[in-house]
Amino acid sequence: MVRSNGVRLVHRLARCTFSSAAGSLLKGGCRGYNTAVCYQSRGLFYLNSNYGSRERDWLRLGLFKGNFGATRSIHGTAMSSKDFYEVLGVNRNATASEIKKAYYGLAKRLHPDMNKDDPEAEKKFQEVSKAYEVLKDDKTREQYDQLGHDAFNNMNNGGGGGPGFDPFGGFKSPFEDIFRNADIFGNIFNRDMGGEDVKVPIELSFMEAVQGCSKTITFQTDLPCTACGGTGVPPGTKPETCKRCKGSGVSISQTGPFTLQTTCPSCKGTGKIVSSFCKSCKGNRVLRGPKTVKVDIMPGVDTDETLKVYGSGGADPEGNRPGDLYVVFKVREDPVFRREGSDIHVDAVLSITQAILGGTIQVPTLTGDVVVKVRAGTQPGQKVVLKKKGIKGRNSYSFGDQFVHFNVSIPTNLTPRQRQLIEEFAKEEQGEYDKGAAAGASR
Repeated sequence: MVRSNGVRLVHRLARCTFSSAAGSLLKGGCRGYNTAVCYQSRGLFYLNSNYGSRERDWLRLGLFKGNFGATRSIHGTAMSSKDFYEVLGVNRNATASEIKKAYYGLAKRLHPDMNKDDPEAEKKFQEVSKAYEVLKDDKTREQYDQLGHDAFNNMNNGGGGGPGFDPFGGFKSPFEDIFRNADIFGNIFNRDMGGEDVKVPIELSFMEAVQGCSKTITFQTDLPCTACGGTGVPPGTKPETCKRCKGSGVSISQTGPFTLQTTCPSCKGTGKIVSSFCKSCKGNRVLRGPKTVKVDIMPGVDTDETLKVYGSGGADPEGNRPGDLYVVFKVREDPVFRREGSDIHVDAVLSITQAILGGTIQVPTLTGDVVVKVRAGTQPGQKVVLKKKGIKGRNSYSFGDQFVHFNVSIPTNLTPRQRQLIEEFAKEEQGEYDKGAAAGASR
């Protein structure tokens, strides 16, 4: 038979004194219910502390110590040991805008989904999220500055009744962080934390890719609205504090003992209301338009390689860091040179007499024609190597090699004199063959 929480509580109280049990509770003898995403200082879903002292006491003793239906924390009560300003990389006098900017940059870089190979990514992401949740709120930040890091953490984490107890607002539901963190996860991951990244293909000739060049490219992307200067509102317009949420950015509704906290529908969580928006961008702060960028292309690029140009993409509606430009190369084939990494290959055609007797020929290279010696008796398909005549290696001072492949051209139309000479050559060659064969048979 399953015993109720009340029966469990009676058995526990029978084994120890009320004072020791209460002391254990108040010293944080319970486990938290935070999710794996981040810790929050304000809950989305919590119990109303004014619902009655009797109910609150039973919740503290029966549910809190009884693990509230055996729900357990994934990460327990571990908290960041670093100063929150240090975690975000800002000084103690940083403005709210600077804190927000630092947080979004770190959240985008440290998000576990973006760092699946880093086992510490989730822990770092939690530290950054916790620091931002405390410092973004003026009241909580003031309390943090007054108490100091250790005292503030102790009050929120252990000294004030455990993670399920809000020292500034009463008892919170163990399910509070589960709901709120899921909302925070979606907001962080889906929120625009920088301008639009743009990918642009560009075609290069073989020599442009080998020797390097500069290209001016134009593409469509987000540009700051010139009519409002990227503010989204007409010049001189000042936002007003939202009357519905009084600037908090959240709307609160109560159902029995529970309070539900959601994003304010009037101001969309910004805490500010604007009476009119810019007519050009309709409050979006950016407009679609052409952007021209000059790109310096280093020597040695090849097909399907990508050049990243930092900060040359679309404008950020929040006014922070612009997106990046990714230039993808397509190199046209060359009628003379073939490329394999930093080496190049060319074909050289020999006449039948050059192949037999040897001589010299002119061969094209990347820096001009050079004279190459042909050995007597060169066979079709043979090759010679011209050292250091290839392509300069990327981020290197060395060059590849050039390979010259010999092809022998067989004439199809002969003059009578040429035919006579070839026939005489053939007879002599056959005679030499017959003599060799007879000598071999007589042995």
